[in-house]
Amino acid sequence: MSGQRLFLGVENSATGRIWRDRLDERGAARALAIAQHHALPELLARIIAGRDIESDAVDAFLDPAVKRTMPDPFVLTAMKTAAERIADAAMRGESVAIFGDYDVDGATSAALLARFLRNCGIEPIIYIPDRLFEGYGPNVEAVRALAERGATLLVCVDCGTTSAEALAEAKARGLAVLVIDHHQADEELPPALAIVNPNRRDDLSGLGHLAAVGLTFMTVVAVNRVLRERGFWQPDRAEPDLLGFLADVALGTVADVVPLTGLNRAFVAKGLIALRRREHPGLVSLMDVARLSGPPEAWHLGFLLGPRINAGGRIGRADLGVRLLLENDPIEAAKIAAELDRLNRERQVIEQQTLAQAEAEADAALGLEDKGGAIIVTAAEGWHPGIVGLVAARLKEKFARPAFAIALEPGGFGTGSGRSIRGVDIGRAVRRAVADGLLVKGGGHAMAAGVTLRKGALAEFRAYLEASLAADVEKARRASGLLIDGAVRTAISSP
Repeated sequence: MSGQRLFLGVENSATGRIWRDRLDERGAARALAIAQHHALPELLARIIAGRDIESDAVDAFLDPAVKRTMPDPFVLTAMKTAAERIADAAMRGESVAIFGDYDVDGATSAALLARFLRNCGIEPIIYIPDRLFEGYGPNVEAVRALAERGATLLVCVDCGTTSAEALAEAKARGLAVLVIDHHQADEELPPALAIVNPNRRDDLSGLGHLAAVGLTFMTVVAVNRVLRERGFWQPDRAEPDLLGFLADVALGTVADVVPLTGLNRAFVAKGLIALRRREHPGLVSLMDVARLSGPPEAWHLGFLLGPRINAGGRIGRADLGVRLLLENDPIEAAKIAAELDRLNRERQVIEQQTLAQAEAEADAALGLEDKGGAIIVTAAEGWHPGIVGLVAARLKEKFARPAFAIALEPGGFGTGSGRSIRGVDIGRAVRRAVADGLLVKGGGHAMAAGVTLRKGALAEFRAYLEASLAADVEKARRASGLLIDGAVRTAISSP
């Protein structure tokens, strides 16, 4: 925000950051108007104004509603085709396969779609790839296996946008393929009947901030509408209450760290209400094993529930998260939740050991005066590929730079993840590195990316990132500061 002022005159805090007033003069005036018009405390008004909320939108911000916020799903490119094809499958009772990612967003997306298809009388085949042996996204072997199991429709959720080889195999095997994804797309899309992705270059919906689970929910809404128009729902086959699905949407949205603005904010607000009803045995067991005693809040999803779902994909069985979310038996749900909790504790130990090594390598590269490169790229043999994303995130936070952590494997390849700072698009840089032949494969978002490379290309990849991103990193670090909404005063009463 232009015109930012120092807050309390702090130019160099204990962590070396400038304190900046989140509000410029115009923002301060907007905060005053909000406080007066809506009879709100000054600090709350400043917080609202600092999120660029105008006075006439305050009520909607404080009480976000999905119905009011969500646009017609058909504004998404290819949504109509996707919705009609899934509706066709429901009416014909086809065998549907769901291919999901192994993280929370992928698990909640797969579970949400599966729950809806169950309401339609279809028991879908759910496939979550093994992070270590298969990697991210659809692969040829998995597609062949799904075709052999009789699937006629393959729906990829939170993956598939860059999976040209696997989707070509699906087409050759006679599978109709739909993709519901939010990862950055190349100019040339893989062969599929429909690719619903607000980040494809010809999509004008403006919904690129949604997580895959939010897009999956919009897809379900669209399919439900088509089925209603076709007279599919009957007294003996009741139309599902889609608002009950928002618990999954909230969990995946928060865990995938997408911006909690607009529709995402509504998804989370209403999803938390659904969670508090404790209607789904899987989520109830997960909350209980996480020792969540009070009403769930947004931070619980990101720091207590999400990591436990992720633990299955990181160091355990990749499908444990989806199994838990779909489990209706409280006893079985409790067993799965307990296993995820155990895996999460094991993950924490592995992460701490790996992080210590990665921080030592980064410290050596940057030097005592933090004068090293603009990008941190750490790598070592023996690191667990399932936790490198977490390590990269920690490095990014500590050193205020984009960071990659790469697990080098015995076969001469390395698998890693990167996390970025605001204003530096590592997803685009990784896709360019793939196009240039520097990486075996890779992709992701502006703020997060995954890579696979040959061990011998590590130094070249590090140099490539420095050359590509150094200017953006310098600009982003120069503009960085701790944005302060306001000061809280403590009132001390006389004895």
